[in-house]
Amino acid sequence: MPQDHRETISAMKAEIPRLRRFARYMARDADYADDLVQECLARAIANIASWQPGTNLRAWLFVILKNVFRNDKRRAQHDIAYRSRLEQDAPAYSGADQHRHLVLSEVQDAFQRLTDDHREVLMLIAVEGLRYEEAAEVLNISVGTVKSRLSRARSALRALVDFHDPDPGAETV
Repeated sequence: MPQDHRETISAMKAEIPRLRRFARYMARDADYADDLVQECLARAIANIASWQPGTNLRAWLFVILKNVFRNDKRRAQHDIAYRSRLEQDAPAYSGADQHRHLVLSEVQDAFQRLTDDHREVLMLIAVEGLRYEEAAEVLNISVGTVKSRLSRARSALRALVDFHDPDPGAETV
């Protein structure tokens, strides 16, 4: 194996945590997400010659991961049943005095109520820390569209969280 391929594979290993996080976001199931990441890396290694050194490896891997997920989703056609099963199995949080858990639960609920486009752009930029250009490449849209979606996603999330705020006089962070 050529030395530059070894270096690329080493760099791929460093991206595994980010790939797993993005896969878990898309799949909403840890085991399924791990399968997606494994398939992504297998495809990346099989097509390593098509990656051009000097370009963004993370964005290339995210595109592969996203395509693996979408192809799998289309092939299996199980997404609706899968989401329904997750919603039924979702743990119920008690109100108790654990304010942080309630806030987190509200934010998670609000996040899930966003459109797929809004959740996707928030995950890539706010959670994964991709630059606008990288997110645009992953999503196959323009940088302007990324910025617009991100702005609308943040506004929508803020509105959803504020709408459910049990203490409207409290300061928001």
